[in-house]
Amino acid sequence: MQQTGYLAVKYCGLSLPLRVLRSGAGYYIGTGSDELGPVSRESEEYFPNRDAAKAALKTGNWTQKHTP
Repeated sequence: MQQTGYLAVKYCGLSLPLRVLRSGAGYYIGTGSDELGPVSRESEEYFPNRDAAKAALKTGNWTQKHTP
């Protein structure tokens, strides 16, 4: 199962772990850090709440974006 963000590596050269993040559009699977803030949105989907996004990340039931 994917552990780091594909887009973060491809476009930013950063190997960052996947995590649940939030934007105005909803929760998503992406990458970021305390120092950098959000770096990439990796999931095509937005999720209605944090628990749904965490479950998708845990099970791999989400769709990887291939362009920023």
